[in-house]
Amino acid sequence: MALPILYSSWSSSCSSRVRIALALKKIDYEYHAVNIRSEEEQKDFFLNNPAKKVPILKINGLTLTESMAIIEYLDEVYPNPPLLPKDAGEKAHARAIAFHISSNIQPLQNLAICKMVDKIKPDYGITWCNHHITYGFDALEELLKKYSGKFCVGDQITVADINLPSIVYNAKYNVDMTPYPTISRIASVLAEIPEFQAAEASRQPDAPKDN
Repeated sequence: MALPILYSSWSSSCSSRVRIALALKKIDYEYHAVNIRSEEEQKDFFLNNPAKKVPILKINGLTLTESMAIIEYLDEVYPNPPLLPKDAGEKAHARAIAFHISSNIQPLQNLAICKMVDKIKPDYGITWCNHHITYGFDALEELLKKYSGKFCVGDQITVADINLPSIVYNAKYNVDMTPYPTISRIASVLAEIPEFQAAEASRQPDAPKDN
């Protein structure tokens, strides 16, 4: 049987989530790099996805898009290890944290938004992105104080943890992490787990060698 194919970019937060999920599920796959900074290279690739973004996962005869939908599919079809707690309340908390990161923080600080802001107000894109990361982290820190154990929700790795590393990676160069000790603690724990290490941006085959 042919291996699943993941269309990914090393720097894409959304791609990172799927890479982590695949690693946790022990699913081997082919990595197809997509240069999201090159409009010319994107033309053929985006025939696979009208939304014109990564990741795309081709698996079991399906072409799947949207990172959170892909992760849900993987968790249903490959249930071990589970990426959601059994308890309904904890499951809701894990989903809420995951969607807070993926819907409330990440879209406001991605590359396309930074470029658009820079067009409107030159050299303001980074300031814009850092503002929205900080605003989102203020809420995230409080959520994690309430619900975290070793990981984001209790002591089980969940979909919430899958979303955390990439947004912390994006923040670490320009955002003061001092006010966010819980975020930093959990991110440090996750960084020691081999499946999370394998999905790190700098370890992807298309990552710049000096990254």
